[in-house]
Amino acid sequence: MSGRLQPWAAQLSDGVAALGLALPQETVDRLLAFGELLLKWNKVYNLTAIRSPQEVITHHLLDSLAALPHLERVSRLADIGSGGGLPGVALAIVRPGLVVSSIETVGKKASFQQQAKIELGLGNFSVLNKRVEQVQAQGLPGGAAEGVISRAFSSLADFVNLSGHLLAEGGALYAMKGAHPADEIAALPAGWVVAETHALVVPGLDAERHLLVIRRA
Repeated sequence: MSGRLQPWAAQLSDGVAALGLALPQETVDRLLAFGELLLKWNKVYNLTAIRSPQEVITHHLLDSLAALPHLERVSRLADIGSGGGLPGVALAIVRPGLVVSSIETVGKKASFQQQAKIELGLGNFSVLNKRVEQVQAQGLPGGAAEGVISRAFSSLADFVNLSGHLLAEGGALYAMKGAHPADEIAALPAGWVVAETHALVVPGLDAERHLLVIRRA
């Protein structure tokens, strides 16, 4: 395939390997195809502040996949406020057995995700163009989510308060953050606790990244 990401295709393959993921070439190609869609639609829809093809590889695709090793026991995942479909679309591409429901308030971003679903043939991915507080757990494909993930939520307290109701019994919230947010952890609502903290190393991304796993106390 040809496109703006082609010069960085090897960086994606190398990054996937560095994350410890063994993916068929066809899957890596679909990740690249998704990145191309992001770049193409971004001109019109302003899906992301990132414009550089190389940063789409590092800041979007590889950053999204860095959470994957910590989601092994999750089979139904809700992605909250995913904008251009991150990390939801990337995770759905790499794990065809994972049922991913993306909840996105902004119509044009939801439209882009729907287009990506069609063009990439993602039968395990669906988009709900709603506010997260309007979505019922039983209204998600397959029922309540075992995991709820977000890469873009303002604060952990908001994330918990707005999306905790989507979790199945025993499920967890997965918050992707930059620097370790000690002040936000301290402000978590009663009844919730950070059960695990993982420092993520994203190949090619020189920035602090953390994944916080939040459970009911």
